[in-house]
Amino acid sequence: MSKLETNTIDNISGSSTLTIGDSNASTISIPKNITLGASGTTITVPAGATITNNGTQTGFGGTNTPYFQAKMSANQTPSNNVTTKVNFNTEILDSNNAYDTSNYRFTPQVAGKYSIYANVFTSSNTPTNLVKSILSIYKNGSEFTRSDSYFSNSLIDSAYFNVQGIVDLNGSTDYVEIFVNIQTGTGNGMYIYRTDNRCIFEGYKLVE
Repeated sequence: MSKLETNTIDNISGSSTLTIGDSNASTISIPKNITLGASGTTITVPAGATITNNGTQTGFGGTNTPYFQAKMSANQTPSNNVTTKVNFNTEILDSNNAYDTSNYRFTPQVAGKYSIYANVFTSSNTPTNLVKSILSIYKNGSEFTRSDSYFSNSLIDSAYFNVQGIVDLNGSTDYVEIFVNIQTGTGNGMYIYRTDNRCIFEGYKLVE
């Protein structure tokens, strides 16, 4: 085995391609740290090639940011059969300071597709015989997607709803909020019960 020691390997004048190894070399071993390409350059893996990782990788792939999670600090009593914004006014997580606790909305400053989820727990001091609910994700003030629930029983004193959707947000002005419409039969109506973080509004950017 011969050994070549040098500081620089470069392609010849007039050529833009430097090839290390040919048909006789199926494996090229790099025993220590190496930097491929200078800052601002592009390294292209051709079609049909495979990168296999048997070690630790850093700096690869995307991240699920921005992300947020919010909850309620107090119970909320919407009017019967009236569509009402849910008051998620307390941050649990907010990676990019993109959640508005005053308007209960998420306005990410990074464009992309976002997974948005919310759940709401409702309760009543007096059992009702019917609960109909619509829990909706709103985008820019209009309903984007919804989840409809229906419960019928003479002793309903609590109910749990959730909704999930993937929303494309432009990263500048688009925002999402959660609205609920609860219709009850007999009884005194239902209120949104915030205890033990049972009501959550959250989302994160999908890696594309």
